[in-house]
Amino acid sequence: MTIRRKTRQIQIGKVGIGSDFPVSVQSMTTTKTRDTDKTLEQIYELANNGADIVRVTCNEVEAAESLVKICTRSPVPIVADIHFQYKLALAAVKAGVQGLRLNPGNIRNEKHIKEVAVACLDADIPIRIGVNAGSLDKDLLSKYGDATPEALVESALIEARYLEDVGFDQFKISVKHSNVPLMIESYRLLAEKTDFPLHLGVTEAGPLPGGLIKSIAGIATLLSEGIGDTIRLSLTTDPVEEARYGRQLLEYLNLRERKSLDLIACPSCGRAEVDVIKVANEAQKVLEKEGLPIQVAVMGCVVNGPGEARSADLGIAAGKKRGHLFIKGQVVKVVKENEMVAALLEEGRLLAKEGIEARLAAADKDAARLAQEDVNQLLNIQGDINNFEERTKSVVEITSKQDIE
Repeated sequence: MTIRRKTRQIQIGKVGIGSDFPVSVQSMTTTKTRDTDKTLEQIYELANNGADIVRVTCNEVEAAESLVKICTRSPVPIVADIHFQYKLALAAVKAGVQGLRLNPGNIRNEKHIKEVAVACLDADIPIRIGVNAGSLDKDLLSKYGDATPEALVESALIEARYLEDVGFDQFKISVKHSNVPLMIESYRLLAEKTDFPLHLGVTEAGPLPGGLIKSIAGIATLLSEGIGDTIRLSLTTDPVEEARYGRQLLEYLNLRERKSLDLIACPSCGRAEVDVIKVANEAQKVLEKEGLPIQVAVMGCVVNGPGEARSADLGIAAGKKRGHLFIKGQVVKVVKENEMVAALLEEGRLLAKEGIEARLAAADKDAARLAQEDVNQLLNIQGDINNFEERTKSVVEITSKQDIE
């Protein structure tokens, strides 16, 4: 189990950030903030798909005014994204946001930064120091020659000192880069130098699928090392996808409680008795729509499928025109091939309602026998891929020799 890096704790509305709290998921609206209703509609959609915190741009006076209603009606904490105008940061604080994101490369005046920090101190809301390789301070670019990890970290620590000068310490830090190895190196370096919470992300990751791959490569690597307290997948797509993928990533890493479907499936091979890809896609579609928070396996072979996927809550393996429905590796029902997906859906509903033990107890009496008949028939046709008996016999012969030491 991964040991989280020990950090200070901050609070963004009802969401705790830091090593004492679960890693949180963030995303950002793409609507015009001045359009209150459309922005709120997107915020609710993001919240329903896994976002714990939502960031909205505050780039104009009308946006700051709209934040008053948005913050009042939002189901999740709102962070105002500030780029150049420090007075818009002050206005956002007055509007009732639960946090600010400041870009050190864009707001460079120390006096202005400290004025914002004092306002946040009075309002008891945190700040994210959002360092970005694409907007690094020109002096640091000149000093290091490029947006190196050292440059990003120095930018963050300079900003942190400005905030601490006025007694403000409720902040988290990000050092985002579009280059995955440099992003990872930046966060590792920052984690060595400070105990403030860290917000992870690969900036400008791009559209799917490449953007998702880059984001997961960077974020998952750091999370697996215990680094990171909140994340955003910066994808060029509907931000709802960001929230959904971010939540799933944390669930797959056992960093958040499962609330969504986890469908696993074999990659298929010549032994498969059905079109595994087709069945898996159909199962994914109907089970995701149902919103079942369970792990489901779709396996192409009854010989090895239930055993290989015995850790799954529920699964189906294909045999000779039949499917073996299993729970935790135990076959509970044998169904027709064209009923496999429907059987998964029906049993999934019952499993979520009644629990694993109850469904195992309700297994069909003939299920184990029918399943073994299918397995034996396929073994006679295809052969035992593992050759258990033959291998065991060979091992016994070798180890029984008198001269073995």
